[in-house]
Amino acid sequence: MNATPRRRGAARTDELLEVTLELAVEVGYAGLSIEAVARRAGVGKHTIYRRWPSKAALLLDALSRVWTADLNYRGTGDVRADLREQFLRSAPALATTPIGPVYRAVIAEAQSDEALRATLHEMFLANVEQSTLDRITRAQQAGELVPDVDLTFAAEVLCGALYYRGLLSTRPIDEAAVDSLLDMFMAAYGA
Repeated sequence: MNATPRRRGAARTDELLEVTLELAVEVGYAGLSIEAVARRAGVGKHTIYRRWPSKAALLLDALSRVWTADLNYRGTGDVRADLREQFLRSAPALATTPIGPVYRAVIAEAQSDEALRATLHEMFLANVEQSTLDRITRAQQAGELVPDVDLTFAAEVLCGALYYRGLLSTRPIDEAAVDSLLDMFMAAYGA
């Protein structure tokens, strides 16, 4: 008998997350189910439920795996250059498969699902905002930005403008858009 060995642990988890993204791209958030993921992965539903309590948790974990640390800020010592580089590097992820279409579907579903909305904020938006706040706070401490100003809202506006454009409008996140946003930010907060 020449059976394929069963995958366990991290390998099984990776496989389930990959299958989840594939299905989500094909059928959207509303069409995705634990049963469909289990069927395609060749496992029982219990295998999935042991790792994730819900479809939303499973899909958001799958999205977080492809939204990699590679999209984090570089630290060149020039806050404007770092913000620009990161925004231009991450913009295509919001527009292309798998993140773009799946993320838009999750955001749409989150409008009527408070638990999903809270999880989406906790797993993604809060992290993106915090990463941006950390970068601009370091710039403030280095004297690149005005001192004694709370930059929390500025970080939210920087991220929010790009998410709005990338996820809700038909306008691109291109160099002109990023440069205009950063010009406004630096005019308001540059030292």
